[in-house]
Amino acid sequence: MSTSTSAILGLIFLGLANASVFLMFKLWGYPFDKETHKSEAPSSLMLLHRLIGYAYAILYVFMMWHMVPRLWNYQVELPPRTVAHLMLGITIGVLILVKIAILRFFRHFEEAMPYIGTTLLICTYLLIGLSVPFTFREAALRTQTAAFSEEGIARTRKLLENAGLSSEAPLDQLASKRKLREGQHVLQRKCVVCHDLRTILAKPRTPTDWVRLVNRMAIKPMIGEPIHQEEEWTVSAYLIAITPDIQVSAREQRQERMRVEEAKEAAQIATVAMETETVAVPYNEAEAKALFEDKCSQCHPLTDVEDYPPRSAEETTEVIARMIDTGLYLEEEEIEIITRYINENYLDQ
Repeated sequence: MSTSTSAILGLIFLGLANASVFLMFKLWGYPFDKETHKSEAPSSLMLLHRLIGYAYAILYVFMMWHMVPRLWNYQVELPPRTVAHLMLGITIGVLILVKIAILRFFRHFEEAMPYIGTTLLICTYLLIGLSVPFTFREAALRTQTAAFSEEGIARTRKLLENAGLSSEAPLDQLASKRKLREGQHVLQRKCVVCHDLRTILAKPRTPTDWVRLVNRMAIKPMIGEPIHQEEEWTVSAYLIAITPDIQVSAREQRQERMRVEEAKEAAQIATVAMETETVAVPYNEAEAKALFEDKCSQCHPLTDVEDYPPRSAEETTEVIARMIDTGLYLEEEEIEIITRYINENYLDQ
């Protein structure tokens, strides 16, 4: 069941709960004979209330039938929101069983029905409130991400060529909205069996590193369903596609840490290379530009450098060192050439 279908069913479930409870309040306003357990409420309203109750119970069973197996294949340590969601689902199931038992076998407890119905409504609101808003937020963010734009897909297609995928991988198909969606679903269904998404998406990686990481995870012993080769391709393509978004998130976190701590971590790789190099590295503007575009576009759009230019030569060194730290491989000469190119063309004067 897709997340959008689950959200729609959740809203229907909430609507049935509201209709059932408020109709129950109306029915309990009619005279009621406690000895015979008969109400003077119109039979049509009684029938409608019963049908709504059946629909509510059937929809509950249907959703649990699809969701419980997913929990079985989920990571061992469940996130707090998932635990709360699960506990509310169990509570609703128990209340439904108690309600059915009273109606069928223990009519002397019938006066407790309004309290049980109200508790069901509260639990339903909490259950839907913990899931549906996040589903709609995810859908909204999905439409806003650059990964599914024409520019993002073209970028992904270009990067896939040198990402180290098998020669059998259909690169044109992988760089499409449909396959990227499939990769997203693989990430959400299978990768979270062993990992929290926050750890998976903690930092950007180069295309080659994403492919290697996914392959390494796929061949490990798994708790749930194995990741097949085609799924490896699709999830790798998706991770490559969203790397610019991960880069933005990582940059914002770094900026926040810098504002709080005002700590600089200067990587000495480029500095040492330039200080100790006795022979000048040949520099050609056109070749430097091509090298810069090829290397720096692997993890983020080139417009990031224009939007957030370094403020000093030292900051240029730090930026390049961070890129190396996240998996970008550069020779010492390449570090010096890219550093010079950025300082001459992007340094914030």
